Amino acid sequence: MEDETLAERIARLEERVDRLERARPEAAAAHPEPDEKFWALNVLKDLVGDPGAVLFTGSVTLPAGEHYEWQQGHPVDDLLADDWSQAADTLSALAHPVRLLLLREILHGARTTAELAAHERLGTTGQLYHHLRQLVAAGWLRTTARGRYSVPGERVVPILIVLAAARR
Repeated sequence: MEDETLAERIARLEERVDRLERARPEAAAAHPEPDEKFWALNVLKDLVGDPGAVLFTGSVTLPAGEHYEWQQGHPVDDLLADDWSQAADTLSALAHPVRLLLLREILHGARTTAELAAHERLGTTGQLYHHLRQLVAAGWLRTTARGRYSVPGERVVPILIVLAAARR
């Protein structure tokens, strides 16, 4: 190989790259056309095959400036085999207008109980604490310090996905 010319070396490398690309068709799918409507779905189907999987992902910058990138995927067989009743408490914590408003306000930057209590639609202080406890218990909120709350980073995208799924 020491006697190879530069042109011969380049030709050999180009052949090798060509073979590698043909052997991995999913490499082309990893960079879909940006205007393709179902690019993420098509890549998922190429990667997992039948019976399929559910994937949700997001890249989010909140009004207060925090940035989150997150992805979670589950094989369909696992989801269909799960005991769905175990999700009831987590989902029911979101099933109240005041709790949804609390999450929205916290994602918009209100973090302290005093800031949240100033919102007229959040009820009395006792009601506010009741709803905050429900969200903390379900894992949708975390107490970061005395009287301060935040949405855990791994919950930001899932909350927005649940809300997107609930749109009509």
